[in-house]
Amino acid sequence: MDSCWRGRVKAFWKDEDGLGTLEILLILAVIVVIAVAFRKWIMKWVGDLFKKADTEINNQNLDGSSISPSSAP
Repeated sequence: MDSCWRGRVKAFWKDEDGLGTLEILLILAVIVVIAVAFRKWIMKWVGDLFKKADTEINNQNLDGSSISPSSAP
């Protein structure tokens, strides 16, 4: 009886059906946990990025040349 269980456990351990799906789900779960843990920092970073992009767009002339602010290095 013990050898029967060992055989089943070994067969189950070697069975890889659905392993790719499990790996993808684990990766997605880790990404979600990281996003939730750092959501305030991520939201601030994205907001700053959009503000910078908006400022750059507003500094463009209609002909495509940029207007350099006097405080730019």
